[in-house]
Amino acid sequence: MKKILLAVSGLSPQILTESLYALAVATPTPFVPDEIHLITTSEGAERARLLLLSQDPGWYFRLCREYDLPAIAFRHDRVHVITDASGAPMADIRTPQDNSAAADFITAMVRQLTDDGDTALHASIAGGRKSMGFYLGYALSLFGRSQDALSHVLVNAPYESLPDFFFPTRDKTIIYTREGKPLDSSQGSIWLATIPFVRMRQGIPLALQQGNATFSAVVAAATQAFIAPALEICARRRNLIMPIGEVDLPPADLAFYIWLARLRLRGEGGVRCPTDGVADCVAGSAVLDIYRQLNNFGVRGHDRTEEALGRGMRKSYFEQRKSRTNKAIRLGLGVNGSPYEIVRTGIPGHYRFGLLQLEADQIVIGKPDAA
Repeated sequence: MKKILLAVSGLSPQILTESLYALAVATPTPFVPDEIHLITTSEGAERARLLLLSQDPGWYFRLCREYDLPAIAFRHDRVHVITDASGAPMADIRTPQDNSAAADFITAMVRQLTDDGDTALHASIAGGRKSMGFYLGYALSLFGRSQDALSHVLVNAPYESLPDFFFPTRDKTIIYTREGKPLDSSQGSIWLATIPFVRMRQGIPLALQQGNATFSAVVAAATQAFIAPALEICARRRNLIMPIGEVDLPPADLAFYIWLARLRLRGEGGVRCPTDGVADCVAGSAVLDIYRQLNNFGVRGHDRTEEALGRGMRKSYFEQRKSRTNKAIRLGLGVNGSPYEIVRTGIPGHYRFGLLQLEADQIVIGKPDAA
């Protein structure tokens, strides 16, 4: 996988070299990124340009040379300046509006960097204002995958927060404290503190995973995923209504789903899929009756669903409806394995299918002609 380091900083760009040193040099299992991204303010970007990416002192390039790090994609175009609601670069984060804009900016960056399944993102929350680190950690909790990680770096006293300390150098290098006391930067130490986090990505609708929703909207969607399951089938509108979203279904798929929901309401433990070459006439008739009610018409010999179910439900029809319905639910809710999917239970050769993750008191079915 492509390895990516993402950090936030304010007026202390050395947090990036400290994080890179901790990840790539000071750990038993190094994480050497292929590319680096830094989120900061306009003032922070200027300091990164002068102190990290310049010829002199060029602390980022010096770190790479001293510790023989391979080529890493990190230049000016990967220093991202937070913008306000109007798109103007922000010099600092002070007001509630600034905080909201920073949250949205950081969320969008994490969403973008986690969109590719072939990447592994490591986010460092050690720099910047406290709110920046919080938003970065929260955004990773919202969008993070199993391969992603979150960390903080710890620097030993008296090197912590010194403006001239960027990483422990190989050779003796004299720097000075704010009081003018000389120190040898090669004696500094940096430790990586890995932070466990809850991954909530599966509870976020795909539209929000891929779109430009605000931080608040994504948090609200993730929160909904932890609400107890509840299913309302609105036959009149031909859709499923859940606390985390709605899913529209075409009549044939909806009829199949309502059939399974009615069985669950009666306490059934699922149904068997029809056997190859043997049509299930009882199931076919039940689904066909629901289909006719949804369309408000009687028998139609030329309708494709009528033709498919007229002589009973076959295995291919059962499997197609199950697959299409589950796919629509996953796309609509952005959740794999939600309690609203059609699932199977049992052992091979004796599988049963149904809405087996829902209890009867969690299901409500509206009539097709309900107002």
